[in-house]
Amino acid sequence: MAAAAVLFKMAPSFDFVDWWNKEQHQGTPVVVKMENPNYSMVEIESPKTGFEGGKDKGKNAKQLTWVLLLRAHRAAGCVAWVALGLWTVLAAIKKRLILRQGLADPSLERPSKGRLFKAITGFLVFAIFMLCVEVAAHLMGWHFAGPQWPPAFGVQNLPHAIYVGWIYFRAEYIAPPLQFLINFCIYLFLLQSADRIILCLGCLWIKWKNIKPIPVNPSLKSDDVEQPDKGYPMVLVQIPMCNEREVYEQSIGAVCQLDWPRHRMLVQVLDDSDDVDTQFLIKGEVAKWNQKGVNIIYRHRTNRTGYKAGNLKSAMNCAYVKDYEFVTIFDADFQPKADFLKCTVPHFRDNPELGLVQARWSFVNKDENLLTRLQNINLSFHFEVEQQVNGVFINFFGFNGTAGVWRIKALEECGGWLERTTVEDMDVAVRAHLCGWKFIFLNDVRSLCELPESYETFRKQQHRWHSGPMQLFRLCLPDIIESKVSTWKKVNMIFLFFLLRKLILPFYSFTLFCVILPVTMFVPEAQLPVWVVCYIPALMSFLNVLPAPRSFPFLIPYLLFENTMSVTKFNAMISGLFQLSSAHEWVVTKKTGRSSEADLLSLQETKPPLKLSRGASESGLDALKQRQEQMHPPPPPLVPTAPIPKKKANRLYRKELSLAFLLLTAAARSLLSAKGVHFYFLLFQGISFLVVGLDLIGEQVS
Repeated sequence: MAAAAVLFKMAPSFDFVDWWNKEQHQGTPVVVKMENPNYSMVEIESPKTGFEGGKDKGKNAKQLTWVLLLRAHRAAGCVAWVALGLWTVLAAIKKRLILRQGLADPSLERPSKGRLFKAITGFLVFAIFMLCVEVAAHLMGWHFAGPQWPPAFGVQNLPHAIYVGWIYFRAEYIAPPLQFLINFCIYLFLLQSADRIILCLGCLWIKWKNIKPIPVNPSLKSDDVEQPDKGYPMVLVQIPMCNEREVYEQSIGAVCQLDWPRHRMLVQVLDDSDDVDTQFLIKGEVAKWNQKGVNIIYRHRTNRTGYKAGNLKSAMNCAYVKDYEFVTIFDADFQPKADFLKCTVPHFRDNPELGLVQARWSFVNKDENLLTRLQNINLSFHFEVEQQVNGVFINFFGFNGTAGVWRIKALEECGGWLERTTVEDMDVAVRAHLCGWKFIFLNDVRSLCELPESYETFRKQQHRWHSGPMQLFRLCLPDIIESKVSTWKKVNMIFLFFLLRKLILPFYSFTLFCVILPVTMFVPEAQLPVWVVCYIPALMSFLNVLPAPRSFPFLIPYLLFENTMSVTKFNAMISGLFQLSSAHEWVVTKKTGRSSEADLLSLQETKPPLKLSRGASESGLDALKQRQEQMHPPPPPLVPTAPIPKKKANRLYRKELSLAFLLLTAAARSLLSAKGVHFYFLLFQGISFLVVGLDLIGEQVS
């Protein structure tokens, strides 16, 4: 009690107004520092001043009460947030799993009957059975005495004998190969982590030395007074699209406003749309800009052979392409700035070995939901670290398919666009590099685009991005080995570019954290170190978030989500490597037609009725309605034949749900082994799979 009284007497007052108005005391100040697990206070007072017990004690007690109340309020807020999240998950389980409400029509979905899903389901059944066995063994006390054969074999001792036999069997025959697989995956994990650390060190070196690609001759002006634009090379701009009703207007408008002499630039709108009304809208937009003096043409293919690669190949076969030196490609949702060509094309001047200049992407909807925030982290690391480091040190990286400028001679020399894979951009980049062409990445030149806002769209995009490289690796491996490039370039392309970053990464992510970790809970003789489960993944996630510092609050969700996506990436990698049917699927990434915040504010201030300002977007239905009102009279077929947009609905993802229940079952088993770190990782990873499996991440359409 005396100690407590001294604490209250010595606690300082935080009423600075009263302190300032007090009379200044004379004498030597005394500093008293109190150490407490909850707070540390400093008091400066004159030795002549005594402690006034009653009044100060009442004030200090009141202040301490307020501090405790604030902390209690913060703790209550955290508990309420966790409770709300748990309630949301439980409500979604009831609504979507039990009542089957708010879901897409099951007849429209492709059933998950693949081998991977069957393997996960079988493992889940085995895990649930083994959990029941282990719980029964603990209740019987068999674990506490160690595995010993029963003294007498009888019907009553048969379960005990079977359990002891299982323990000896798993220790002798299951644990050794499992431990070998664990060590192999850990080796791959450390190898890939070292590669990521080296990339981050290279990026740090670039930042420290301020290394940036600088054009040899940045000026494009001509000395000819009569033809001042003669120094500007002829540039072909291509916009491939397919049923891009939501974004065609903003992309065409942005490209048509590029700051480049109009007689030195041609815009090709390459439309693969099979919807008649969408074709009509795009034709009208092209005609509008053509009337404004822009050199723009509309091309439509009746046969969508080869998808995007076939579309680009068909456009490059036009006779007038021979008059152009460079070609720029923008996907339908991209909105380049007006100075894009002036920032990229000068790098080709007096640099005959340069074949590609790639710009960076920036996203108008990166803060739309949790899914877009996590994608922004991944793509920021890809551009800021991977593309920039590879561009600076080895002059090679994968072409991103858009927001890049190619030298047409480089495309023709490497064979042009091929339709053999779903990653035609990576294919042409690999072949151009084998022909000796160099690439440059410009981190400061950015082009606005969209991120997928629904998990279904994002999942299909990731499947195409991870199955295509494995297809390409099978096709390009003989060409890489037989090429005339240096041995170092061959090793870099085979080992680093393809194997380590395209094959090993999804393999160990899925195998180590979604298969081996749950198995070790039921085979405790095989050990997975804590630093593999917790520390190294946390470090790698921290490095990934560095290029997007505003995303640090999402560090843990990012770590869990990357492991959750490993099942999709692993499945895509296997399908591409073994040429399964799903490896050849091409699904156009759905767009929403969002604009940047600055464009929306500008649009709100000016409010032009139908005038298109660069970057502003309108939904396809609104554009169709406005154009119908302007026509006199509107064509009768347009109204009845206009496609009614499919009603959006959330889905259930069976692989993710099966893995969620598997990990949660393994987490329950880890409690019996008192493995704290493993339990928390399995618990939160299982919840992450459950959230994704219920389609609670991304756009919600109930």
